[in-house]
Amino acid sequence: MARLNDDAQWIILMGFLVSFSFFFLALVINQSTVVGQTTAESVIEFPKNDIRDIRSAIINSAYVTNPDIVKSDITSITLSRKNAIVNYTSPYIDQNFHPTINIHYNNGVTEFNENWTFL
Repeated sequence: MARLNDDAQWIILMGFLVSFSFFFLALVINQSTVVGQTTAESVIEFPKNDIRDIRSAIINSAYVTNPDIVKSDITSITLSRKNAIVNYTSPYIDQNFHPTINIHYNNGVTEFNENWTFL
């Protein structure tokens, strides 16, 4: 660049600045679409209906005669059909005589814990 005059050096320098600016803007726009996409996917992947179904099955079967058999059935069915690990405690009575169940749901993407108490 030593042989070019001042105007040519200025033009080349501005070309570098403009090309660097385009590269930086393209990088920022690309990252913003990735963030928006992953946020939308996480909302779609939340298994709200699966959790509701399992929760209602656990609560409805809390007072059966063989709770251990029902518990093993629920955990094996959710593992085979929903690819989720479900664990819950059998209902126990707290100090105020309210039955309480702790429900844990994990499908590898979403982890859900609930402490259900019947008032």
